[in-house]
Amino acid sequence: MPKKGGKHAETGKEMQAQCKRAKVEAACSPSVMTFENPDSLFGSLISPIKQETFFREYWEQKPLLVQRSDPLLAAYYQSLFQLSDLKDLCSQGLYYGRDINICRCVNGKKKVLNKEGKVNYMQLKKDFDQKKATIQFHQPQRFKEELWKIQEKLECYFGSLVGSNVYITPQGSQGLPPHYDDVEVFILQLEGEKHWRLYKPTVHLAREYNVEPEDRIGNPTHEFILKPGDLLYFPRGTIHQADTPLGISYSTHVTISTYQNNSWGDFLLDAIPGLVFDTAKEDVALRTSIPRQLLMQVDIVDSTKKLSSLLRRLADRLENTSELRSSDMKKDFIMNRLPPCLGCDSDPLTPGGKLPKIDSKIRLQFRDHAIITVEPDQENSVSIMKPPSYTWGRERETHMMGTEDDTSEEGMSQTHGLRFPLSYLDALKQIWSSSSVSVKELNLISDEEKENLALSLWTECLIEVI
Repeated sequence: MPKKGGKHAETGKEMQAQCKRAKVEAACSPSVMTFENPDSLFGSLISPIKQETFFREYWEQKPLLVQRSDPLLAAYYQSLFQLSDLKDLCSQGLYYGRDINICRCVNGKKKVLNKEGKVNYMQLKKDFDQKKATIQFHQPQRFKEELWKIQEKLECYFGSLVGSNVYITPQGSQGLPPHYDDVEVFILQLEGEKHWRLYKPTVHLAREYNVEPEDRIGNPTHEFILKPGDLLYFPRGTIHQADTPLGISYSTHVTISTYQNNSWGDFLLDAIPGLVFDTAKEDVALRTSIPRQLLMQVDIVDSTKKLSSLLRRLADRLENTSELRSSDMKKDFIMNRLPPCLGCDSDPLTPGGKLPKIDSKIRLQFRDHAIITVEPDQENSVSIMKPPSYTWGRERETHMMGTEDDTSEEGMSQTHGLRFPLSYLDALKQIWSSSSVSVKELNLISDEEKENLALSLWTECLIEVI
């Protein structure tokens, strides 16, 4: 196991003051998650820290530790996943590599102890007890409904995919060497205790995972023990390592992660093609030819000046643009996000009640899941993308698992979207942005178009008549 850090005055003072404040305020904070809407869910997740404080002082800037002593919250966290869940889950057919990794940090390096094929619970328990191996369970929301509910709401809150891993580590052991990740991390301590050390980033807001050697990272900037009900957040790029202390039989925590490849740089790479596509239709400067043999030249100084000029024209166009045509980022999010968690209530999934007429009042269902999109390769059309599945099956089972089936653009449109003429865009925005709207007030020319739009959305369970 890597050596423990020495004294770190600046660490502890900041964290202790913060924890003291959190404990004082905890008496008036909710004791369990609040699922009324995405905003309330995230608020209860980081409580007693206020959301505006979190995004002003911590998000992408520094770690946040919230230590709680609320037994109800500790019990709720424990219900998300336990070591005892593994026996039943193994009987459902789990596989090494895909569902579970067995690993241990040895001399600052990760040692993977996976077997081949299906996971046998008795062998898994033997590796855990005798080899002091950490069990890493991939994407447990596929099997645990409470995690599904949390992650589905967080995907709505962030507008980004949210994944999770559970780590179960026996006493006196460490699963992973010091490393940093390319995701924003929220850690919920479920069972036992975990000793954490965080270090100053070597790459701020990193775009990739990397292991860092002990002799490079210096002393910890933060060091503490997480107990059941505690929460830890740290930005991508934060170097970290954690072990289960001696005397604690084992530790279980879930790492919830988001914002992978979700930066302004990623968005520019995604949005610029659509902007160029639109601008080139109206600006002849973008339709003129590049110089002869440009692709064969080494010295392209003159051409870079021209390209800079064209980029400035694009920037001018962007300032007067109300719509950015979407591309891969939006499609990836739409296709791979979790469906709404409705439990046994399937009524919203079946068309029912009154048919929408011209005098009807309607409202959007699944507002947090419905996305209006105008795509560069679908000229003069607009789509409203509905939740990824009304059968609540495969999307949950494969969520964040890297499957590549059914990812063609044609499949996306057929399975998840309704397409309308671009002239319907303003009417769709009306429906999306209003708590309710009258069909006759929709921004379309004829009553027939208004009724057809409402009926199409109703048939797909995207609206209800009120």
